[in-house]
Amino acid sequence: MRKSELIIAGIILLSFAIGIYYYPQMPEKMASHWNAEGQVDGYMSKFWGLFLMPIISVGLFLLFFLIPRIDPLKSNIQQFRTYYNGFVVLIIVFLFYLYLLTIFWNTGYTFNMITFLSPAFAILFYYAGILIENAKRNWFIGIRTPWTMSSDKVWDKTHKTGGKLFKIAGILALFVIFFERYAIFIIVVPVIIVSIYTVAYSYFEYQKETK
Repeated sequence: MRKSELIIAGIILLSFAIGIYYYPQMPEKMASHWNAEGQVDGYMSKFWGLFLMPIISVGLFLLFFLIPRIDPLKSNIQQFRTYYNGFVVLIIVFLFYLYLLTIFWNTGYTFNMITFLSPAFAILFYYAGILIENAKRNWFIGIRTPWTMSSDKVWDKTHKTGGKLFKIAGILALFVIFFERYAIFIIVVPVIIVSIYTVAYSYFEYQKETK
């Protein structure tokens, strides 16, 4: 088992242990969702409030474990496997951090959830940019359009550009700390714009190549 997989397994086991420990202390209905202003607007039973996130983490772990083994282009994934493993660990750490914030909130602490999450989003987006910059053509990871999947050259150019833009989106996410009222706009909109731009970019690069 890889070091990254051991780290993930440890985090998941710790999540379940924390859930078991806090189960008697939690209210029957736990706050589980917050709106753009950081106000609670959703609840769930304490069982799901404590164990849904660890269960999701298990599912993601299994998915990320299988991807490098079932992809027809798995030899390409091996070329950036270190970055891939780091991203998987980061995703699980992000969910664990969100899980801890949820527990703290439900034990009586009050804080702006969006503000506390913005640095985590920033790190996640920035590292996604690093992963994208280094990704080689495959069927599961990266900016997969008909045009990037048809040309290694278009794939590489699109991912170099997309990686830089995702890094910028990560840096922008930090500004939520100063502009809490615009949290959704600052976090979500740049990612949407980057996604649309990179799809269009891959199309036009492919057209240039075929001409």
